Amino acid sequence: MVQEIENQYKEILNEYMKKQTEQNLYVGQNFSRQLILENIAPEDVISMHKVAIQELYGELPDVVWHSFDFLIEMMINYGLALQERQSLLKQQEELKVEMDLAANVQETLLKTKLPLLEGLDIGLLSIPARKMNGDYIYFVSDHDGYAGVAIADVIGKGLPAALCMSMIKFGMDSLNSSHALPKDVLSVINRIVEKSVDDSMFVSMFYSNYDSKQARLTYGSAGHEPAIMYRSKDKEFVELHAKGLLLGVSPAAVYEEHTVDLEKGDLVIMMTDGVTEGRNDEGFIEREVIFELVEQKKNESAQTIVQYVYDELERMQNAQFQDDFTLVIYKKV
Repeated sequence: MVQEIENQYKEILNEYMKKQTEQNLYVGQNFSRQLILENIAPEDVISMHKVAIQELYGELPDVVWHSFDFLIEMMINYGLALQERQSLLKQQEELKVEMDLAANVQETLLKTKLPLLEGLDIGLLSIPARKMNGDYIYFVSDHDGYAGVAIADVIGKGLPAALCMSMIKFGMDSLNSSHALPKDVLSVINRIVEKSVDDSMFVSMFYSNYDSKQARLTYGSAGHEPAIMYRSKDKEFVELHAKGLLLGVSPAAVYEEHTVDLEKGDLVIMMTDGVTEGRNDEGFIEREVIFELVEQKKNESAQTIVQYVYDELERMQNAQFQDDFTLVIYKKV
């Protein structure tokens, strides 16, 4: 088989050297595909070329033959490097396919539905910085005038973070009550994360329960970015702080909860740190900038406000978010 390929190559080379036409080049290109299919190494092709030249033209200066020997040695390393690169590209393509599949599964698994509550307008936007989303948002509603929302941020990325979020979803599904108090929800999820997730993986979470009959929000936090309340009457922003360890740190962690009443025009802004830790060429974007953006659209729908904040922050960062972006706004109407 090798001898046959060498003879074919010599014939193709001889025809090209005689005529040097586009057709000859085309024949050579097609023959190169055959060499690839036969898994002929680059250094073997050069050896084949050297033998063909010797048989076709006889004696040539030693320097010509030395140059072929030099090229053969180069191609040995080149061929090895090429094989390694092709192997890495194949692995990368397989990983990409797996990541695409995992991202689709994650999107399906973490899908949530906005609750419909009298007197409350809700806006939501959650956009991953990469293929997999490290943020998690989950609404609980039983159509009884109550709704709970969990906003979590997994400290970690990729598949481990996705698996961690699946455990959080399992915990939220097991509770499945919009009446559940934040301190109880956080305690249950904390125990699940502590038992089921690797020690290097931690999760911050903000959980709130809204009672539409009393227009009252009860909230708690596990080391999460504090929510912000905009008091329409006073035209001021207030941080809603609540102490609590990150989920997964200690099974005995105890979580605070607090309550605020909402009046018409009030906003509650819940988010992950991908919203508040944006950067531009001048450094971190100050929280006051976000407050200004919200205030500019405070009379619009909650979804309009959320989208406007995202669009403006994206513009300020030249469309380069460094972290996952999740923003939820409650507006009392």
